[in-house]
Amino acid sequence: MSAVRIQEILNLARTAGVVTVDDLTARFDVTPQTIRKDLNQLCDDGTLMRTHGGARIASNIENVAYEARRILAGDEKRSIGRAVSNMIPNGSSLFMNIGTTTEACAKALIQHRDLMVITNNINVASILRPCEANKVIIASGEVRSSDGGIVGESAVDFIGQFKVDYAVIGASGLDGDGALLDFDYREVKVSQAIIKNARHVILAADVSKHDRIAPVRIGHVSQIDSFVTDRCPTDAYRSLLTSFDVEYTETGLAGLTNQV
Repeated sequence: MSAVRIQEILNLARTAGVVTVDDLTARFDVTPQTIRKDLNQLCDDGTLMRTHGGARIASNIENVAYEARRILAGDEKRSIGRAVSNMIPNGSSLFMNIGTTTEACAKALIQHRDLMVITNNINVASILRPCEANKVIIASGEVRSSDGGIVGESAVDFIGQFKVDYAVIGASGLDGDGALLDFDYREVKVSQAIIKNARHVILAADVSKHDRIAPVRIGHVSQIDSFVTDRCPTDAYRSLLTSFDVEYTETGLAGLTNQV
């Protein structure tokens, strides 16, 4: 119940910008001490920042801590992962970049066979490594301690050696105008190389990424071929995808796919 409550507190903070201990105590019918503990956890993870009597959304200059991102929207990420795995046939070659959603996709690919997976994500490599039927190739470069991502010019050059069937990418933010956003310009350069060197690009992102602000531009939805999400937030965004011939799949809360 604590994890569910923390997720709901974060959703409220994203909607209102700030939350207060008094309001949350009344909403969840728990003690102020319990709410303060929840807020402290979110603040320690870098998701929220404390204010007098409550907390607010943290600065958009820095990303949410990795372990916090891993638990956020967990069911949605798993349903996205299953939908992405259904799009990738056995015997394919693919890129997978940094992110907890791409890691959920990797977990859903464990039963695939004869894949060649090139990744700059140590966690993706660890997930798929035990699968003897598949080949995992990991990029060279600087390993980022916060999340196991491999970044830098060496990783960009490494990715440029390949031309693969699919790319599975994530993004930290999806702007309403179609921009794909992230926080680390070094990571973005690797993602741009991945997009450039894949025949079919799949963007995997849950609804919380929509209209989330991040300072570095990866690219635009016009550069992707398929978009898999739990829910598109607006008809306007669906229309934007359609205008660029991007196929999109909404998995829904139950994990049932609805392809358009």
